[in-house]
Amino acid sequence: MTRVGARLAALGLTLLLVALPAAQAQAGQQVPQAVQEPQQGKKIVRLGVTQAVDSMNPFLAVRLVSSSIHRWMYGYLTVPDSKTLQPSPDLAESWETSDDNLTWTFKIRDAKWSDGKPVTAQDAVWTFNTIMTVDAAKQANGPAVENFESVTAPDDRTLVIKTKKPQASMLENPIPIMPKHVWEGVGDIGAFENDRYPVVSSGPYVVVEHKKDAYVKLKANPTYWRGAPKIDELHVLFYQNPEAANAGLKKGDIDLIGRLNAPQFEALAGDPNIVQWNTPGRRSAYLQLNHGAQTIDNKPVGDGHPALKDPKVRQAIHYAIDKQALVEQVQNGLAVPADGSIVPPMYQEFFWKAEGDDLVTHDAAKANQILDDAGYKKGADGIRTMPDGERKLEMRFSIHTDTPVEDKLAQFLTGWFKDIGIALSTKKLDSNKFTEETGFTGLFDIAISGWSVNPDPEEVLATHLCSRRPTASGEGGGTESFYCDPEYEKLYQQQLSELDRAKRVDLIKQMQRRLYTDAPVIALYYPNNLEGYRKDRIAAITPIPEDKGILYGGSGYWPVYSLQAAALPAGPADGGSGTGLIVGAVVIVVALGAGGFLLARRRRSVADERE
Repeated sequence: MTRVGARLAALGLTLLLVALPAAQAQAGQQVPQAVQEPQQGKKIVRLGVTQAVDSMNPFLAVRLVSSSIHRWMYGYLTVPDSKTLQPSPDLAESWETSDDNLTWTFKIRDAKWSDGKPVTAQDAVWTFNTIMTVDAAKQANGPAVENFESVTAPDDRTLVIKTKKPQASMLENPIPIMPKHVWEGVGDIGAFENDRYPVVSSGPYVVVEHKKDAYVKLKANPTYWRGAPKIDELHVLFYQNPEAANAGLKKGDIDLIGRLNAPQFEALAGDPNIVQWNTPGRRSAYLQLNHGAQTIDNKPVGDGHPALKDPKVRQAIHYAIDKQALVEQVQNGLAVPADGSIVPPMYQEFFWKAEGDDLVTHDAAKANQILDDAGYKKGADGIRTMPDGERKLEMRFSIHTDTPVEDKLAQFLTGWFKDIGIALSTKKLDSNKFTEETGFTGLFDIAISGWSVNPDPEEVLATHLCSRRPTASGEGGGTESFYCDPEYEKLYQQQLSELDRAKRVDLIKQMQRRLYTDAPVIALYYPNNLEGYRKDRIAAITPIPEDKGILYGGSGYWPVYSLQAAALPAGPADGGSGTGLIVGAVVIVVALGAGGFLLARRRRSVADERE
């Protein structure tokens, strides 16, 4: 099907489904109940998520749920060690570098694809060269190969990557290795959905079914080089909202749910069958300030408030925010105030904490003084105007619809901003519109955002590079701030090639300091990792890192690979429940999301949903 055809088909499906009786449409929360009926005797774990897959194509997918599923499906050169999070062998069983640190030679292990064909170095060559040469393939991980000079394979077991400059993050390469014999005949990678099931892969699981915005069904891969997982199937079921997913966990419709916010996590307390999992998180939540959005060729875009171009206004806004109050009142104490930037304290080595003159604390008087000194005078209504008197400081705060935590956050910010003479109005957007306005068209003033950070923070740091801004037509992108700062760019390039670990860490901390003091983004807090699972269904699971780490959404596949589940009790014959019930249920959920999915298909996903 062509891209246009697919869109029309999806649109038609959407229109058909929205015409269903209201009572049926409202049954969206019942969907996972139907999907979750597994076959007897099989060891199946059902994971509930509230984020739909943006693409099953690893070259295109950017959402956390998508990249997580890809980690479970595909092998990488390396994988984070489950204890230390340091790079450990995956498809590359060993490696060495040249004396000038410009040539990396990897030995590819003897492994097989799920269709029985051997994994070879040619697969890695095809994967990396495709991203290096095909624009459409750069969407998910393009920056990871920007420093590659060439990628070759002298033989099937040897992979040679030559870089333009030394690359300190080479062993944290985030790109899954794809089967060349399957993908070289795909054609237009940007239009390929990777929907030929079962999907040929080399990781612990193989995707055997997927219905957009409804579910993904994976089976254990018997040819996986570490050995097959201890469960037969892993089902990923999509809920429309966290409350419905929470109810599903309590009822036993699903077995595990991650990325809960504080109220949902607390609602699980007291259930004897549920284990509450509260550990340090890998996410940072922050405000994105439209300081003058531009496209990659430096053309202004959007309608951001001009006052936000002034660093003093951004600084005053930073002083207006009481982060400790947000932690206590919005996150119910289940977070850490952000006295730093976008790297959370979970990663102690890279975490930068503001101190001394850099530290910004809640101080409305100081915020007012900054604005007074900069010429932003208050009017009779208490709202300030620009120094030229032409425009009031009336700004919009973009949040997602149906996200109560963001509503609560908006209430606090509105009050604090009013105290310093800035009128803030809340603008609620669905996920697709939010993505479009905050990532491409620049039609916002201030927006909620966030990111789940990898053990090596280079990826999240790269989202603030000039090169991540979108083109005029809305292609490419991946920016988290429309930031383009010479000092920040210089530091990024320096850390990229700095092989002395301590010196590189220092450069990365300098980058965080630059973001903190210039404030294109303002970190609010670092949410705890809040999850829950049913102990009557999950016999064992190993977090990452193993010492009180993350179950769903962590770096690597260890938790889902280590899953052990109790076999279901005997009962009525299955009657083909798996596929039949799934398909019957899918239509309701698809009605809620199919149209939007395709509209967002090639756009950057909101950071709140990103890796």
